[in-house]
Amino acid sequence: MLQIITGSLLLSLVHAAIPNHWLPLVAIGRAEKWTRTETLAVTAITGFAHTMSTILIGLIVGLLGYRLSAQFSFITSVIAPLTLIVLGVVYLVLAAKGGRRHHHHFGQTKNKAKVSKPAIVVSLSIAMFFSPCIEIEVYFFSAGTQGWAGIWIVSTIYLFVTVLGMLLLVDLGLKGAKKIRSQFLEHHEKTITGIILIATGIAAYLIEA
Repeated sequence: MLQIITGSLLLSLVHAAIPNHWLPLVAIGRAEKWTRTETLAVTAITGFAHTMSTILIGLIVGLLGYRLSAQFSFITSVIAPLTLIVLGVVYLVLAAKGGRRHHHHFGQTKNKAKVSKPAIVVSLSIAMFFSPCIEIEVYFFSAGTQGWAGIWIVSTIYLFVTVLGMLLLVDLGLKGAKKIRSQFLEHHEKTITGIILIATGIAAYLIEA
């Protein structure tokens, strides 16, 4: 469970820091001349919508892991860690081939100054809801082998870390502190994700051994 919590926390931090998750919100807030409070409120709403769709999928994946672990004990010690490692290798291969990055297209909504704020919020929320973070889902499967407690722990970590991270970065962006080296995360997201997944899977094997 410790490696699942650690991996979920690290992936959630990387996920929240990706520029596509917060930089467009800064641009939209400035273009629409929203106050800092309004921009942060919209960030919280859209971030919540994004995490909810991911968690809903995760609950299904986690339930599958729970059902399987109830019948086959080797799921916990073999299949779940192996899944992490295999998925991590896939991400490293995609990174090596220059695979498509994790994008949320809601940023294309910016600069629509004539659109009402409710329309912007709704469109952003819909776009975010239908752009779940697939990277975290493997942790729901692993957490499911630990029962419902594991599933809820991963859900809570992902929800709070992602939304709070987005709020923090949007706030920094509004204050003109956008010089954070976020481009590194954007260009190396798959590599970082792959390393975290593989390390977590290996750690699981070592702990079981």
